[in-house]
Amino acid sequence: MDDINFIVREPILDSKQKILGYELTLQKSGSGAAANTDDDLDQLAIFVAAQLHCAEGGWLLGENLIFMESRPALLASAALKTMSPQNTVLTLKMGDVSNGDTLAAVKGLRAQGFGIALREANLIVQDKVLMSVVSHVEIQFATTDFATQAKIYGALRQTSIRMLARQLASWQDYDSCASLGLSAFIGGLYRQPRNAPHPKGLNPAQTMILQLMDMVRKNADIRQLEAVLKRDAALSYKLLRYINSAGFGLGTEIQSLRHAVSMLGYSTLYRWLSVLLASATTSSESSILMQTAIVRGRLAELLGQNLLPNFEAENLFVAGMFSLLDRLLGISMEEVLDNIQLSEPVVQALLSRQGMYGPFLALAEACEFDNGNVGVLAEALFITPRQV
Repeated sequence: MDDINFIVREPILDSKQKILGYELTLQKSGSGAAANTDDDLDQLAIFVAAQLHCAEGGWLLGENLIFMESRPALLASAALKTMSPQNTVLTLKMGDVSNGDTLAAVKGLRAQGFGIALREANLIVQDKVLMSVVSHVEIQFATTDFATQAKIYGALRQTSIRMLARQLASWQDYDSCASLGLSAFIGGLYRQPRNAPHPKGLNPAQTMILQLMDMVRKNADIRQLEAVLKRDAALSYKLLRYINSAGFGLGTEIQSLRHAVSMLGYSTLYRWLSVLLASATTSSESSILMQTAIVRGRLAELLGQNLLPNFEAENLFVAGMFSLLDRLLGISMEEVLDNIQLSEPVVQALLSRQGMYGPFLALAEACEFDNGNVGVLAEALFITPRQV
């Protein structure tokens, strides 16, 4: 395998469970590999600068932030000059900033618009200079010392510094931290269901979308699809808006549902409906789950493109999209599969990560976890870190 790292992304949530951005970390391809070097981290910065920011489109993640580990030696990296300062937060240990040269470099980056996050920073409230420089402070939430932590939270809450919590154990901890003023949360807590009220089963919009997906799968006549679409004005509007968007580059506006379906083709229509199905829910956690499902599906599809025929790779997108549908709908995966007919390989992937598609879906999932499993899963598929 290539002697480079895998990139793992973990979502950063705000206090309302919306995605603020992602923390990017590196995983060595070998098991038990040493910690990342300065060169490793510099390569990560070069990658972000090259892939997520372009001269024509600007920052490609909209308002989302990217958090990346940094070290004093990297603060002068040439890669930082080509990044989007307003969307980049560099994470340092508080002890690293005690050096005068490092502090000066931090001040310079902050003046350019970069964010600076400190970890291991329980003593920051005693350092007025740092308090005036950093943008974020990482908090290690521990109920055993809650009184002391509450004092730190109270002091930081009076400033413009944003507090981050890492790897909270439960949604109860999340709610406690949010009430104390913490505004960003890193880690996989979103993968745990909340005990809050959640819609159970399919709403009318989802039922209609599933009906259309089943018809598309069975190659129903376009006129039959048009008749079903006409029963839902909102769905028809979304379809026409989608096909008339700039991304299609059509020279003329499509106003007929039948014309829209014929222009899309059944494969693209099925793909669009699967995204729409995931978005047709109103639970508080639906935003992050839907975004995660879309990225997971697209990554699984890309991983399989050079190893599987085109139509098989497209099925990987559906598998990835549907891998979180049980959470989005508030029902078990078995119940999900009772409501929609999918091919056996997709069912195997969703239920057990087995079959033709399962390993690709498992690898796409692993890229969301900083648990060291990416290398093993990639090697089993003969996919290199560079390809991932």
